[in-house]
Amino acid sequence: MSDHPEAPVTPVEAFEPPYYMAVFTTVRTQEQSGYLETNARMEDLVKDVPGFLAMEHAQTPGGLGITVGYFRDADALARWRTDAEHRAAQRRGRAEWYESYTLHVAKVERSHGFTRAAAPRNP
Repeated sequence: MSDHPEAPVTPVEAFEPPYYMAVFTTVRTQEQSGYLETNARMEDLVKDVPGFLAMEHAQTPGGLGITVGYFRDADALARWRTDAEHRAAQRRGRAEWYESYTLHVAKVERSHGFTRAAAPRNP
């Protein structure tokens, strides 16, 4: 089950390193009142952070959610981490929406991608 059914089924592009990524892995509680609205607001808000590159989400059928945010530099990531509205959402998440979570932050030093070329059409 995905909270983002409109999202294309493609990975984000490979950015020119170095850049930073924050990997937020969650297991949610049964109580999700207000979660979707807050999540949508956070997605809109992070896009305004100078240095924000992209975000992608995945969720397993068993309920493990993974969100990866990509940021140009440590300053951009720090701006997001310390945003007052984001901090309030974090507090609410711990109080209501998350059974557990982990956050991993890493500096990416190598990045590349692959996209299969479209097969030629037969006339």
